Amino acid sequence: MIGHLHNLTGADRKTSFIMNSAVILLLTSSCFACSSAIYASNREGPKKLKYLLEPLVHADVVARRGRNATLPCILRTRPSHYKVKWTKLDPEHAGQENIIMISNAHAFKRYGRLGPRASLPKAHTMDASLLLRDLELEDGGVYRCELINGIEDENVVVTLRIEGVVFPYQSESGRYRFTFHEATEICAQQDGALASYSQLYRAWTEGLDWCNAGWLRDGTVHYPIVNPRPACGGELLPGIRSYGPKDKNQDRFDAFCFTSQTSGSVSYISGSFSFEQAGDACRRQGGELALVGHLYSAWRFQSYDQCDGGWLRDGSVRFPISSPREHCGGIPEAGVRSFGFPDKTMHLYGAYCYR
Repeated sequence: MIGHLHNLTGADRKTSFIMNSAVILLLTSSCFACSSAIYASNREGPKKLKYLLEPLVHADVVARRGRNATLPCILRTRPSHYKVKWTKLDPEHAGQENIIMISNAHAFKRYGRLGPRASLPKAHTMDASLLLRDLELEDGGVYRCELINGIEDENVVVTLRIEGVVFPYQSESGRYRFTFHEATEICAQQDGALASYSQLYRAWTEGLDWCNAGWLRDGTVHYPIVNPRPACGGELLPGIRSYGPKDKNQDRFDAFCFTSQTSGSVSYISGSFSFEQAGDACRRQGGELALVGHLYSAWRFQSYDQCDGGWLRDGSVRFPISSPREHCGGIPEAGVRSFGFPDKTMHLYGAYCYR
């Protein structure tokens, strides 16, 4: 969400005159052309791009699951014969290319998992931007637009950030029960995906404090601490504690899952239900018991607030609090409170339904 502007430094009077003249001449064109004139005047900065525009503002493209996103890539000039290749970079497998699309001035070809949902908007003749439709949780990451002109090539990178929420997940049997592969599966079962380090870091900056270590998408294990305490890594500074990479088949930890906006809605049915009765109550209203990810999504994106414990589909009992108050969990921060996994025959809780 936060971008950084290029700083133009070291321009002498002559260069400044050329730059200003170029900008004036190009005002009748597009803002992208203005950007290229400014970029070209930066003689003391990094090697300038010949064919592609480096965006003036280095900012994430932010979107939610199910929506569309356009990743910008604009040509400064168009060679006679060239190709544009869009690739999603994989930090876990350096050097591996996940090609999405290759195009030239006349045709294009799609590749891989993202290809069927990718297209080229071509808002104007110099537009090589990529449009991704129906975004999924795993679509977040770094993308590269590469222009290939014979033996010459250059590229710009764009970060796509899926707006969402990270939630820690623990087994019904207790903490530290998941291998990496089991953690991946359990997040998917709760309408989520294993979080990336950047997603966990952002959640920490927003107040996530959790004392149990959990798997992340790259196979490393971490936990976020806002309020340092002896039982959670000692009296160190606040931050992300790291166990580093772990054996994905042997080591066992909790999971940090990531979810985003859902297409449905969550509602609460008041009552004193057993787990089975709660499921029946939701079905009578045309829904089903909500997943943990559904409840976190409603809390995050709809500011859902309900001071009553309710069954979820995994057998846990939780409730979302957007406006913290004394008799609703007793914790000053907003969040989703948990009663853990009570005996499913207990007739004590309502039901959170999803439809």
